[in-house]
Order: sequence, then structure tokens, then C-alpha cells
Amino acid sequence: MNLEQLLYPPIRPFAEHSLQVDNTHTLYVEESGHPLGLPVLFIHGGPGGGCTPQQRRFFHPDHYRIILFDQRGCGKSRPHACLTNNTTAHLIEDIEKIRRHLNIDRWVLFGGSWGSTLSLLYAQAYPERVLAMILRGIFLCRDEDTRWFYQQGADRFFPDYWQDFIAPIAPEDRHNMIEAYYRRLTGDDEIARMSAAEAWSIWEGRTATLETDEALVNHFGDPYHALAMARIECHYFVHQAFIEPNQILDNAAILNRIPTTLVHGRYDMVCPVNQAYELAAALPQAQLVACNRAGHSAFELEIAEALIQATQHTYESVWLDDLSHPS
Repeated sequence: MNLEQLLYPPIRPFAEHSLQVDNTHTLYVEESGHPLGLPVLFIHGGPGGGCTPQQRRFFHPDHYRIILFDQRGCGKSRPHACLTNNTTAHLIEDIEKIRRHLNIDRWVLFGGSWGSTLSLLYAQAYPERVLAMILRGIFLCRDEDTRWFYQQGADRFFPDYWQDFIAPIAPEDRHNMIEAYYRRLTGDDEIARMSAAEAWSIWEGRTATLETDEALVNHFGDPYHALAMARIECHYFVHQAFIEPNQILDNAAILNRIPTTLVHGRYDMVCPVNQAYELAAALPQAQLVACNRAGHSAFELEIAEALIQATQHTYESVWLDDLSHPS
């Protein structure tokens, strides 16, 4: 079976929303699947990654009310690549505003990479609103986790790609790649800004799969996508994601009653698998699925299969047994 056969058929939204969340930002929000199905919020990665139509296809369209949204500054949300009022606390409250806008009592969170980070932080802030979580490519967003990918660690596995990543940065500035990139991505030189954005984003695209996927690399290298991805990611990482050190694990007990599935590629070079094991140790109720032939991307076959199995199981165990849902 290939990926196209594994995923549910392509679908189109039955509703699209422009949700103004403050004086600066308006979010793109869409709904697809069944209007009375189990509500699930797809929380994309990055931050700054945006949503794609293919992300709807992890969910049975007759079973789920599938909600996708573009976080501040990316995708179809406006203004594009904007860093003003763009922090983790803002994103958590945006999710809550979406829930209230759509008149949803409780929902499932489905997030990967930074989407797993934001899912966990939202669930810690609003545990009573979360029915279950399906999380992929766990990212605890500690200094050690960002340092692995942007300073020392992943470079040893991809020394050729690393040379392209460090190329926009002067040798004397390479001791702190995130800070050096931040200066360029927020500077006034448009050519330097775009060159840095492309190099930053392509580095992630090249390393996100066990075998490099040229289509994925091209997506990450698209200038419009790369600018938002690079500026917003770097903005968050230079500010330690606007959270306390080890905040997720220190507050893990809040999540103990939420059914949680963790899916992680054994050879994930963007977010190494130790993060999934550390989170699983802090969440005794969680089920950890380690995919032994996969890296970071949700669209690698083994990871996609595990995610679809998790959505099926969650529907059966959380929704069909919940007498509070519409008949």
C-alpha cells in the first residue's frame, strides 16, 4: 500500500472562516468532514508551517468534524509573516477563541512537531476542553531540543545539507545560529532576509524524512512559505518559545486523564525520539508508537498508518462511547 491508498480521499471544506483575534491578526479556519462528527483540531507545525489540504485526509470524513487553521502569520492568515503579538500565549488563546467561535464543548487535538508542543500547552491550560490527543514527532521545545537541530547534533548526520544551512551566516557568527539567523530574518536587507529564509526552511525540508523527499523540499523552499516558516520559527526559538524551561514535562500531571497517543519516527532528526520517550514516562496513560522505518514527517508511510489507526481508535473509544454527542 502506498500513501495515496492509505489516506482517506481528498475532501473540500464545508465552511471557511476569517476569525479576527486581535487588532492585528485574522486567522483562516476551515471545517470539513461531518458537521456533527467528532470535533478534531489539526494543529500544524513550525510555528509558521501553515495547513495543507492533504492534512484533512488523516480523518474519516463521515466520523470527524475536521478543523484546520493557520496560526498567526502563516498560510492564509493575515498579516503574512508578522511577528507582532505572535507568542505561544497568543496561540493558546487563539485556539480557545476558535473553539468558542465554532460552539464546540470539547474536542480532540491532533498535532505534530510544533503542533504537538502547542497541543500539550493548550491542554495544560484548558484540560477540561480536551477529549483526547494524537501527537506526532514530539517536540518539547527546550533549549537542548532546538540546539540539537540548529547548532550541534543533526549536522553530524547531514554534513552536506548543513553546509547550505550555515552558508548565509558569517563564520564568526556561527556559534549561535538561531540568533544569527534572527538578525537576518528581521533585518532591513530584503535579499539577505529571503536568502536566509530559504536556507532555514530547506534545511528542515531536507531532513524531515528518512529518505529526502524532493517534493517536500520544494514546498519548504517556496519563498512565500519559507519566509513565514523561517521568521516565525526563529522568532519563537530565539525567545525560548515564550515558555518556561521544561514547562511541558513539569506540568505533565495536568494531562493524566486525557487519552493520548504518541507517534514518533525512530530516525527523526528534527525532533529526536528521546523526547517522545521522556513525555511517555511523564504520561503513564499515553500509548507510544515508535515507527522503526520513519523520520519526522507525518506523511511517511509508517507514521501516516499509525496516525490513521489512532484516529480510528479515538473515534471508537472516545466518541462512540460518549453519550453526550449528537445522536
